[in-house]
Amino acid sequence: MTLVKFLRSTMLAVISVALLLGALAASAQSALSPAAPAASATPAANTNASVSSSATGEGQGNAAGGSSSTHAIENPYGLSALWAQGDFVARGTLIIMVIMSIGSWCIIFVKLYEQQKLLNAANAASKSFWKAGSVQAGAQTLRNGSAFRYIAEQGLTASQHHEGTLVEQIDLHTWVTMSIQRAVEKVQSRLQDGLAFLATVGSTAPFVGLFGTVWGIYNALTAIGVSGQASIDKVAGPVGEALIMTAIGLAVAVPAVMGYNWLIRRNKSAMERVRNFSGDLHNVLIGAKR
Repeated sequence: MTLVKFLRSTMLAVISVALLLGALAASAQSALSPAAPAASATPAANTNASVSSSATGEGQGNAAGGSSSTHAIENPYGLSALWAQGDFVARGTLIIMVIMSIGSWCIIFVKLYEQQKLLNAANAASKSFWKAGSVQAGAQTLRNGSAFRYIAEQGLTASQHHEGTLVEQIDLHTWVTMSIQRAVEKVQSRLQDGLAFLATVGSTAPFVGLFGTVWGIYNALTAIGVSGQASIDKVAGPVGEALIMTAIGLAVAVPAVMGYNWLIRRNKSAMERVRNFSGDLHNVLIGAKR
């Protein structure tokens, strides 16, 4: 539940940032629009001026030309233009891919932290648990909430509350084995939480980016049909939007796939430590009851 709440808060944060970017893009466009009338009004105001004032007007005109050239070198087909000029489909696709990317990175870091905690608990169990005088005393040496302490407590409960209950019909060896195995499976299920999201992102993000690509090409063809001419200024924006969507889709999918494979490999190593501990615990509990 903690991971689900974290992803929900992440989605709300991404949506808020998207709305803020839209507002900033709109304000930037409104701030740049009065620049052209101001530049055109400068020559009209200096028509009847003297020679010195006309020289000053030329200097001002050069300064205005320099500023206009500065604005001209800005990329009109970048991410800011994609967000400012794109329709709701393009913006929605971009927001979806941003949410998928943030969710993937959050899951990767959270799972790495959980795996490291489990490995540290395995090292602590190997140092302190087996040096104790009994299983109960060894369980007390482990940290609260540790997977190894949970397995030890489940094994103790199964071995101590067997007689006089319905499970007495099951022999002690089988009952302790089942209890420890269920505890191990619960630990393994906890380690695998979130990996399905990474697998889903890795398999679907390229297609989400491809959808944005198809939509951008459709907008390019629509612009050609409306204008009646296939000029570069009519198709550069939509085609650039399509290429950006493709690149973002790949940038989202590749880390998710690599993170998924890496976490699966680390989970396998961690679960080997857990299974070894559970097997040794099972032998100790059964041997103590003989």
